[in-house]
Amino acid sequence: MTSPAQRSPSLVATAEGSHSDSFHALDWMLLALAGGVWGSSFYFIAVALGSFQPMLITWLRMVFGFATLTCIPGARRHIERQDWPRVALIGLVWMAFPLSMFPLAEQRVSSSVAGMLNGATPIFVAVVATVLLRRLPGVRQRLGLLLGTIGIALIGWPSLRDGSNSAVGVAMILIALCSYGLAINLVVPLQQKYGALPVLWRAAGVAAALLTPFGVAAVPASSFSWHALAANAALGVLGSAVAFVAAGTLVGRVGSTRGSTTIYIVPVVALFLGAAVREETVAPMSVFGCAAVLLGAFVASRSERSGARADHANEQWQHN
Repeated sequence: MTSPAQRSPSLVATAEGSHSDSFHALDWMLLALAGGVWGSSFYFIAVALGSFQPMLITWLRMVFGFATLTCIPGARRHIERQDWPRVALIGLVWMAFPLSMFPLAEQRVSSSVAGMLNGATPIFVAVVATVLLRRLPGVRQRLGLLLGTIGIALIGWPSLRDGSNSAVGVAMILIALCSYGLAINLVVPLQQKYGALPVLWRAAGVAAALLTPFGVAAVPASSFSWHALAANAALGVLGSAVAFVAAGTLVGRVGSTRGSTTIYIVPVVALFLGAAVREETVAPMSVFGCAAVLLGAFVASRSERSGARADHANEQWQHN
């Protein structure tokens, strides 16, 4: 019997990770890299919004990202024609659409709030994975997701209580997270078959092409500044190239649910930059929320297999 990774990804909704044991050093490095870069992206978006219109920001981001990936020879590895529709779909639901929502939302909510809400991504990923794989996440993963959800609630509650959020902005972010939940599951079998680079390079090209009319239309209403351009370059090179490759590689290795825990790093970084650089007020409850988020990421990353062995050994001990 062939594994999901060996079959055509176009025929597979999602797939398990290539290893189910505890995170290795490489997995932790990939998690920290993607989470750290994406956490800082909300700060860069806020800087770019000082001069550029939202759709121009997203378009330039994808152009910079695609150009960066083009410079890496491994990105040109062949992908079978039958897998192109899924690659194009990833370009839409992981890049073009959700990355357009965040600049639009940050016209209504702060960069810290946007980053904190983004931490709910693993919840959407787990729900989609449950439907596609037709099985619930493991006990440890469910506990990690629960801790992460509690942490996100603690982070976001002070802002919601103060009425500082725009309902429209929050709705835009949640819709973007729904799109992420689908995309992160879709990319797993493709990454396992081809690696992250060839898939994401082509997806970035699709996203840049889809966004071109909107980006060009936003130019007249935008003004130029070097700060905005530098922030946009950082969004593209780091956020839409380096971080996507790191995240794509991670989910292929550990699966969509555990791989999505990289998003738990995002609120921490977003909060830090918002408070330290943009001088946004951070409530003490949010600090406790960050701690819960990090704990949730750690618990969800642990091996389900080792947990099952421990449970079995405990049952034998009790029986004896």
